[in-house]
Amino acid sequence: MEISELLKIVVDEDASDLHLKVRKPPILRIHGSLHELDYPPLIPQDTERFMKSVTTPLHQKRLKELGNTDFGFSFGELARFRVAVFYERGTIGLSLRLIPYKLLTFEEIGLSDKIKELLYRPRGIVLVTGPTGSGKTTTLATMMDYINEKMDCHIITIEDPIEYFHENKKSIVTQREIGSDVTSFKDGLIRALRQDPDVILVGEMRDLITMEAALMAAETGHLVFSTLHTTGAAQSIDRVIDAFPIAQQEQARIQLASNIVGVISQQLLPKASGKGRVACFETMVAIPAIQALIRERKTYRITSFIQTGARYGMTTMDDSLFKLYTQKIISYEELVTRCTDIDSMKVKLQELSKDESR
Repeated sequence: MEISELLKIVVDEDASDLHLKVRKPPILRIHGSLHELDYPPLIPQDTERFMKSVTTPLHQKRLKELGNTDFGFSFGELARFRVAVFYERGTIGLSLRLIPYKLLTFEEIGLSDKIKELLYRPRGIVLVTGPTGSGKTTTLATMMDYINEKMDCHIITIEDPIEYFHENKKSIVTQREIGSDVTSFKDGLIRALRQDPDVILVGEMRDLITMEAALMAAETGHLVFSTLHTTGAAQSIDRVIDAFPIAQQEQARIQLASNIVGVISQQLLPKASGKGRVACFETMVAIPAIQALIRERKTYRITSFIQTGARYGMTTMDDSLFKLYTQKIISYEELVTRCTDIDSMKVKLQELSKDESR
């Protein structure tokens, strides 16, 4: 068994992930569910051979020193893969995520056209948030591609690893990878400020220094994009502020209120048809009223402003879920397990039932 054979199956089956671990056959994640392939269980020599077939000597060295390593590689003209290699119980395991070459449009990922307006801002911070595997990287790639096509900008991305490749279009795009081009997100962001950027994409704001640098970049006239592993706009705002020491939180609150452009929180849900997944979004646009809430420590009221902000392109996660349910795209089970306010959702469902029975 060659790993190229398994990667071809991933592409053909439109799987999102391939898991290779000892004592189990190869496992695909398709539409959110795990499926074992009809192969014998892997032995340690199998996973070590797979690792060596896709891993450079540099990453093999990191694996030995650190116990894990992450990178991306191209599988011919078919796709790219993001790879995590690690030790588990003394054997090697691999998780490979499929990254299609094709960049999606706003319409294809289901994001409101109103969000395009945020991409024309001369400075500020746009956060894309959600759990691991919710499609944040794809959403950011769509935004970068839109800017690349429509605007005359220098875009710098700092990624770990680089997933989507961007060709130079109307803009020029400089893509830097952690480990090979730059040592860390914070170092890449600080150095990016000396490279005449207009737009900076930081793959993830992992620490305080990176957050401080992102706020500084926004204040000094750059449009900054990044991700957080948070759910919801209000929680994302609080997460950034809480990362600062208590003595600095008031200043950070003022900085963030002045520079936040928008927060897009998302999750991926299996379709009711059983074929494919669909993205669901909560979108917050930083209108003056929301900026005031952040300054006044009233982020708990942000959701109510999002509920009434449709004309700005805002929508809550629960409203997005309800819309997908009424369009029969997601199931009732997904609706009630993913929503944030189950009582309000039940009221909506009762009203929907009454309307349908008339």
